[in-house]
Amino acid sequence: MSSIGIGQPPQNRRQMMVKAVWTGIWLVYLSAPVSDLVHGGHSTGVVVLGWFGLVAFVGWYGVLVFRTGRGETTPFVFVSLMVLAAEAALLSFTLGREWLVLFVYVSIASGAVLPLRMARWAIPAVSAVLTGIALTVSGGKAYLAGLLIPAFLGGFAMTGVRELIRTTIALREARATVAQLAANEERLRLARDLHDLLGHSLSLITLKSELAGRMLPDHPEKAAQQVADIEQVSRQALVDVREAVTGYRRPRLSGELAGAQVALTAAGVTPDLPAEPDLADVAEESESALAWALREAITNVVRHSGARRCTVELVRRQTLDGPMLELSVEDDGSGGSGHGPGNGLTGLTERLEKAGGALEAGRVRHGFRLVARVPAQAPFEAADHPVGSGA
Repeated sequence: MSSIGIGQPPQNRRQMMVKAVWTGIWLVYLSAPVSDLVHGGHSTGVVVLGWFGLVAFVGWYGVLVFRTGRGETTPFVFVSLMVLAAEAALLSFTLGREWLVLFVYVSIASGAVLPLRMARWAIPAVSAVLTGIALTVSGGKAYLAGLLIPAFLGGFAMTGVRELIRTTIALREARATVAQLAANEERLRLARDLHDLLGHSLSLITLKSELAGRMLPDHPEKAAQQVADIEQVSRQALVDVREAVTGYRRPRLSGELAGAQVALTAAGVTPDLPAEPDLADVAEESESALAWALREAITNVVRHSGARRCTVELVRRQTLDGPMLELSVEDDGSGGSGHGPGNGLTGLTERLEKAGGALEAGRVRHGFRLVARVPAQAPFEAADHPVGSGA
C-alpha cells in the first residue's frame, strides 16, 4: 500500500484514498446525528434538511483538513471554520443535543489548520460556544461532559500533530539543502582536482611534445623516448582523473617530488630537490595537501616562470601551534602571476586551510616563492608526541 509522508499532500489517487480512509475513521463519532435522523421521529422535510446539513458539514470539514497544513492563514481557512461552527450551532439548535458532537470536529479542525498562536484561542472559544449551546438545548447538559473534554483535548492534540508536520517539513527541506551543499562541495573538489591533475600533466605533455618535435630530424631515438614518456604521462593522467572522480586519490609527496624532477628537467630548469622524506608520522591529510601544493607550484614554474633554476625545500618547524611541516618552492624566473592569484592558487589555499595549514606566495628579489605549511601530525598525536624543529 502506498505510504504518505508526514507533511506531504497525496501524490496520486491511491494515496488520496489512504488519507481519506484514515480521516474517515474519525467520522464514526457522527453516529449520534445519523441515529437521530433515522430514529429521532422527525418529519420527512426535517430529515431531508438534516441529511443535507450533515453531508455539507462533513464535505466542508474534509476539504479543510485535507490541506497540507504549513501555517497559511488564508481567507478560505477562516471562512471554512466559521461555516462549520455556524452549521454545528444551527443543527444543534434545530435538531437537538445529538448534534452537539459537531463542535468536536470544529475544535479539531481549528487545531489542524490554524497556527498555534490562533489555535490556542480558537479551541477554547469553540469549547465555550459548545458549553453555551449545550446549556441551552434540551438535555444538552447531560452531553456536555462527554463532549467538552474531547473537543478541548482533541483540538490541542491536533496542534501538536500540526507542529510535528511543520517540523518534519522543515527537516526535509533542510536535508535537501544539506544535500545540495554537499553536491556543490563535491563539484568544487572535482574542479580543484581536475585543474591540478590535468594542468600538470598537459603541461608536461606539451613540453615533451615540443622536445620530440625538435629532436625528430636529427635524434629519432631521443624523440622516440620523449614520445614514450608522453604515453606514460597521458596514461597516468587518465588513471589520476579516474581516481579523482571516484574520490579515492591521495597524492604522495615522494611521488610528486619524482614528478617534479622529470617536469623541471624536461622544461630545461635545473632542479634542486630534497631527498625522499620520511613522512611516517605525518598525517595523511597534511601530506596530501603538501603534495598538491608541490604539484601546483611546479606546474606554475614550468608554465609561466621562464626560470633557469628551481629550489624545493621541506623542513619541520616547531611553532606555538605545534609541529609544522613547511614546503617552499622558489624559482629565479621573471614570469608569474601579475594580477593576483589564479584558480590554482585559490584552490590550493582552500585545500591547505581544510588541512589546518596556510599558503604564502609572492614575488621575491630574484623570482617567485611559494610556501605551504601544514600540521606535521594529527592533533591528538601532536599532543602526545611533540616533535622538535629540524631541517
